[in-house]
Amino acid sequence: MHIHILGICGTFMGSLAILAKQLGYQVSGSDQHVYPPMSTQLEEQGIKLSEGYDPAHLQGESPDMIVIGNTCSRGNPAIEYVLNEGLPYCSGPQWLAEHVLQDRWVLAVAGTHGKTTTTCMLSWILEYAGLEPGFLIGGVPKNFDASARLGEQAYFVIEADEYDSAFFDKRSKFIHYKPRTVIMGNLEFDHADIFPNLEAIQTQFHHLVKLIPENGLIISPSENENLTAVFEKGSWAPHESFSIGEAGENTDADWQVNLLQEDGSSFQVKHSNQTAEVKWRLLGQHNVQNAISAIAAAAHVGVSLQKSCDALAEFAGVKRRMEELGSFNGISVYDDFAHHPTAIKTTLDGKRAALDASDKGERLIAVVEARSNTMKIGYHQNTLADSLNAADKVYWYKNADTKLDLDAIASACSSEFKALESVESLIETIVEESQSGDHIVVMSNGGFEGFQQRLCTALKG
Repeated sequence: MHIHILGICGTFMGSLAILAKQLGYQVSGSDQHVYPPMSTQLEEQGIKLSEGYDPAHLQGESPDMIVIGNTCSRGNPAIEYVLNEGLPYCSGPQWLAEHVLQDRWVLAVAGTHGKTTTTCMLSWILEYAGLEPGFLIGGVPKNFDASARLGEQAYFVIEADEYDSAFFDKRSKFIHYKPRTVIMGNLEFDHADIFPNLEAIQTQFHHLVKLIPENGLIISPSENENLTAVFEKGSWAPHESFSIGEAGENTDADWQVNLLQEDGSSFQVKHSNQTAEVKWRLLGQHNVQNAISAIAAAAHVGVSLQKSCDALAEFAGVKRRMEELGSFNGISVYDDFAHHPTAIKTTLDGKRAALDASDKGERLIAVVEARSNTMKIGYHQNTLADSLNAADKVYWYKNADTKLDLDAIASACSSEFKALESVESLIETIVEESQSGDHIVVMSNGGFEGFQQRLCTALKG
């Protein structure tokens, strides 16, 4: 059977393509923007990629099913061809539910931030414990060869996105997955192009809560007003909570974390009468929170606390999540996916804490591309300045279609702030103004016109 995937280079659809290939399907796909790391991963899997949405990609191949990504809508030439010709089609989440998730113990990771990293952590913990899970991750994990695999046993770990399924199915993706174990790590307003307000997102999260069986488990932070409001609408599965506190502090959370280092590079986990420690390569309290939720989810399928902590000590991280690209003439460059004020802040705060602990006086430089629709329409105008304050300098890529008042953000930001209108001018300015010992964190959830590698090349010179 041959399936063709429209929007194949998206993180979800690309991972779905890998699963279909492993099931023995002939897989091809097309996308408007074909760029690494997903394009590279798909080509390595022997999956044929086509640039753009020309109906000719479908005419010659004669696929048996068209799987349509949620970035494709009416007016797209390929969509119009599929509808006019009466070709069979479905959404990605529907295809996944029907062909992969049937009869599996699904462990789903939901929340506004940290889904990809937490899904990677949980998959790795189960792998380290010998459970050989299947997984679908919205990024490229460093502990595995690809972002998805079928797995050898019952367990399947999935990044459970609240974004809509397709132009013809406006339910959140995670509604299709019917999980037994669910992490709800946090909840904030995002995806302003899909949801009119926070309450609309909470409604989708409550639809997910309704699907969790009585022998399932919901894992969430002990204090999160937005999630509490979801659970107050009705919840039928057991809950376990987690919290991060200071050493010796007692809370009512089922899972408690005490930071041993302020930057999050080591911490102690307490559960019932057990304790264990993690020393690892990741930084930031947000990653500690991701870790404790993954540990709790792994415990639901029988993995011991000590085994999970041992696994995290060997967790290598995810591409484009504070991924160090290298050091060039003493200047370190990192690639990060942060694109929401909370994610930007936690990323920079974590790196700031690590630099302060080293006491070398090194500077933290932030480079931001505000690419998401929610960001560009100006929804986060009033919270962006605070999210940037951990950086010594901020370089902002000024998109032509942004509605953000960058002058106002610059005035409110305690960091030195520069907005530039082209990738070329960004690179030229950064190369001119950077110095040995700087740490440059590039934050974008898109291709950014190849900025990261172009900057590294320029710094080498």
